[in-house]
Amino acid sequence: MSDHSGSRLLLLNKPKGYVVTRSDEKGRKTVYDLLPPWAYDEGWMPVGRLDLDSKGLLLFTQDGQISNHLTQPGSCHKIYEVWVRGHLTHEQAAQLVEGIEDKDELLKAVRVEIKGGAGPKTRLEVELDEGKNHHIRRMFGELKDPKFGTPMKVLELKRTAIGPLKLDVESGQWRLLTANEENNLLDS
Repeated sequence: MSDHSGSRLLLLNKPKGYVVTRSDEKGRKTVYDLLPPWAYDEGWMPVGRLDLDSKGLLLFTQDGQISNHLTQPGSCHKIYEVWVRGHLTHEQAAQLVEGIEDKDELLKAVRVEIKGGAGPKTRLEVELDEGKNHHIRRMFGELKDPKFGTPMKVLELKRTAIGPLKLDVESGQWRLLTANEENNLLDS
């Protein structure tokens, strides 16, 4: 058992196929299956969420004030690598920054950068300053591929950064944040 006293945040690289919950009534794998037993036993809770089909950086803490601070809109930006089915145009990327209405809710990105593509897919980097339920998936679901007129669909979604903190462990692995990393994150 490693010494985790004094640590206030834990970073996990969540793989696809794990539910972000303490226990699942459907018997699916949870993120706690990847963490040391003390994280569950001592009440470490996820800071925000990543859905079953999303992967990447997920933080855990026992401190409710830290969790509230990091999940407040505008507190710290989150960066995602996104693959969509479709050919996103620069005009559509700008539209995502302006905001898209979905079910009477305005969904916006801080930045959308087209990174390239392969065949009928486009690779993007999307930056958010808040995270609404299925935010990125819903935004892209409102767009149509200009080439074929079909709805765009998120194929892969990976959170790569929260504020100054970058994803730096392999899929399924975790580590404790250093005091310096915690301070930089909370001051961002």
